[in-house]
Amino acid sequence: MASLRDVMSTSVTSVTAATTISDAADLMIRGRFGSVAVVRGEMLEGIFTERDVLRAVGGAVDVQVEPVANWMTEDPVTAGPDVDTEEAAGMMISGGFRHLPVVEQNRIVGMVSLRDLLSARIGRR
Repeated sequence: MASLRDVMSTSVTSVTAATTISDAADLMIRGRFGSVAVVRGEMLEGIFTERDVLRAVGGAVDVQVEPVANWMTEDPVTAGPDVDTEEAAGMMISGGFRHLPVVEQNRIVGMVSLRDLLSARIGRR
């Protein structure tokens, strides 16, 4: 059975809570990923996802000045790198989210998406 350590992306893009929605969305577009970690130093404060971008745009806010802090998920569910991929998938499905920060010793060390988990499962067959 694979662990998150085996499938997570270790190059996590992060922003601060003061980063504008527009700048965060630009990072996600350029990096071709659906979320960014919101950090203070090395500590994870939240996660900002493509869904949050859509909610903000739908809320008619000025994304050029609005900070991600107003739209991010604070204190998101996290998992350790040794968590089994099946368990992580269950957490994500039951929680209704598609991106899971991987944290070790209170520091973000990776990010995993449902797509990563599905790809790992298909690759094992």
